[in-house]
Amino acid sequence: MTRDDAPRLAELLRRNRAFLAPTAPERAEAYFTEDCQHDLVVAALEEHERGTTLPHVVLDDEGDVVGRVTLSQVVRGPLQSASLGYWVDERHTGRGLATEAVREVTRLAFAELGLHRVEAGTLVDNTASQRVLERCGFVRYGLAPTYLRIAGAWRDHVLYQLIAPAWRPRT
Repeated sequence: MTRDDAPRLAELLRRNRAFLAPTAPERAEAYFTEDCQHDLVVAALEEHERGTTLPHVVLDDEGDVVGRVTLSQVVRGPLQSASLGYWVDERHTGRGLATEAVREVTRLAFAELGLHRVEAGTLVDNTASQRVLERCGFVRYGLAPTYLRIAGAWRDHVLYQLIAPAWRPRT
């Protein structure tokens, strides 16, 4: 992800507003502007510099930005874990782009960041996202009641994790 991605992300979010609304927090109008997306990209890049976030965009076969995938809340010490989030433009769903993006980001989490665990949560009824995670080797390990406020209501989430196959502490 670069600062130059902000205009495209804003465009995608505006176009996908109705599509993403059932699985996202309620957003103020400003969220869908280029200025806000620029500020969010800059903040994500600053968090990346601090080692707490790994922000990426999802690209289609032509190299165009069609979504976002992020490892956030990177925790070191004895936990060595991060949280995964992603979304893809409605026009590009069903093509394996989310699966490919999740696989690549989890590879980076284990091979380059040396993490032990990546976690993700989905709404109970978001079976498409659950299939993406399961195709990438994530294992369902629990249910979190009223976990996040999504679309204006506290919603239950299915929790998934992927553990590094051969994690060794970083030196």
